[in-house]
Amino acid sequence: MNNQNIFNEIRSKIDIVDLIGEYVPLVQKGRNYFGVCPFHNDTNPSMSVSREKQIYKCFSCGASGNIFTFVRDYEHVDMKGVLDILAPKAGVVLENNVVSKKNSKYDKIYEIYELANKFYQNNINTKDGQKAKEYLKNRGINEEIIKEFEIGLSLDSMDSLTKVLTKKGYDDLTLDRIGLSSNNHDLFINRIMVPIQDANGRTVAFSGRVYNKKSDHKYVNTKETEIFKKGTILYNYHRAKEHARREKYLIIMEGYMDVFRASSVNIKNVVAIMGTALTTEQSDLIKRTSHNVYLCLDGDNPGQKAMMSVGEQLEKVGLQVKVICLTDDEDPDSYIYKYGVDKFKSLIESAISFSDFKLSYLKKGINFNSDLELSQYVDTVIKETSNIKDEIRREIILKKLANDTKLSYNTLEKRLEEYLAKSNNVHKEPIKVNTTKENIKLTKYDKAAYGMIYAMLLDKKYLDKFEKQSLYFAIAPYRYLLTEIEYYYKKYRNIEIADFYTYLLDKEEVLELYNKIISFVDSDMINDNAVDDYMKVIKDYNVGLEINRLKDLMKKTYDEIEKSKIAEEIKLLRIGE
Repeated sequence: MNNQNIFNEIRSKIDIVDLIGEYVPLVQKGRNYFGVCPFHNDTNPSMSVSREKQIYKCFSCGASGNIFTFVRDYEHVDMKGVLDILAPKAGVVLENNVVSKKNSKYDKIYEIYELANKFYQNNINTKDGQKAKEYLKNRGINEEIIKEFEIGLSLDSMDSLTKVLTKKGYDDLTLDRIGLSSNNHDLFINRIMVPIQDANGRTVAFSGRVYNKKSDHKYVNTKETEIFKKGTILYNYHRAKEHARREKYLIIMEGYMDVFRASSVNIKNVVAIMGTALTTEQSDLIKRTSHNVYLCLDGDNPGQKAMMSVGEQLEKVGLQVKVICLTDDEDPDSYIYKYGVDKFKSLIESAISFSDFKLSYLKKGINFNSDLELSQYVDTVIKETSNIKDEIRREIILKKLANDTKLSYNTLEKRLEEYLAKSNNVHKEPIKVNTTKENIKLTKYDKAAYGMIYAMLLDKKYLDKFEKQSLYFAIAPYRYLLTEIEYYYKKYRNIEIADFYTYLLDKEEVLELYNKIISFVDSDMINDNAVDDYMKVIKDYNVGLEINRLKDLMKKTYDEIEKSKIAEEIKLLRIGE
């Protein structure tokens, strides 16, 4: 079975609405389903999913395709990776030679990091790793967690890894450039090694922790390289994403020890930001797992400050954020270790909204005896309250604020109304995404060509009818697409809209046109009468072009007999002969 047949079989067994619904909440509106597009910073449901055509289209950013392109772009994998994800869902067993993996200019670096990871893992399971394992055991990290997170050990040697890698043919300059060596010496020496993987599970960096001696540097981390950019990585994301989709929420913690502890008590939908500010790229990754996020950072002041910045970043991209409140100076690792999983789960169940956390945070350290501080605090709280849509919650907050500050409720309410009025003016005329077909400006000929091509896709009889009348497309992209349709019918005998999309993936010029056609035309626009109309428009257009060509030729001809012949040809074309 060739690749196209494999793709077609998998596509026929997976409904696109069901598949995309696993990633993005969809709501049916008419014949299509709509959801928030995950491929750009979006908070409105601008992505349409068609069960009839088995395709999706975002009317804001233009992202479009079928189940394969959705998974490819969502999971950041190549087509081989797409098949690995979708084949089990469809119950299709893949042969070894199906879709070869595309070579990447970074393959060598990934290869080196994978070898380094295996080297470190092997070390911790030898005699040299006994002390490291004892250290981890004392911290509550058992063999199961060591295996799950591929924890390893760099040896107490200046060049153990460098020697292994150079013997395998990797040059010193490359090892230095990608952050594993420095001047023929290992960068990581006598440290517990935690591999950091990208969204697809490929090892791209390490964090090495000192464990049996004092050091000025508790942690040594890989520098940024071609494959490792801190702002694009969330620790444990590749493991947590499926758990988060099943649980319908993702928990964000601070460090990998927090993730280890959570996983040890079977809480798997957890990632760590590794002590960095949350970036837009990381927010997009989070958005792809769930629209519900729980923040569980450290309970100390830096942790609370980080909670504010991370929460605000997540709200900017339209996520629903809650906060798991730990007691002072506890982190998730220590809290779960001390109080157990049941206590921690009760904290999850009692998590507060981010807006409530924010209001509580803003109150800390305020000197209520200072007119200036009090005024600034009140103004900030009211401004934040204006962002809350629930009127009852707004009233409750104002009453609490009035009680805390001894200010009149009416005064606070009046100030809130001022902020709400400003907000309403800003959003008075929101930008609307035009999802109607009128958004595409087409000539009469283009509309006819679109309709004719779509008719051919629905039924081969229309292709045969078009060819029987010796019609042709005068515009090149339409001709190229028609050639692909003819070839596909010849090879596979039948066309499905979504399957043909897969076939065209490496043919960018015709794919762009095809995408426009299937977005513009619906099957209820196609019938025998409509097709006759389309063919008449195409024929008239072609005749018009030919008449114009003959007229130009007549102008350039000085022979009167030749001119007469051309005039006769024009006359016959005009009367339809």
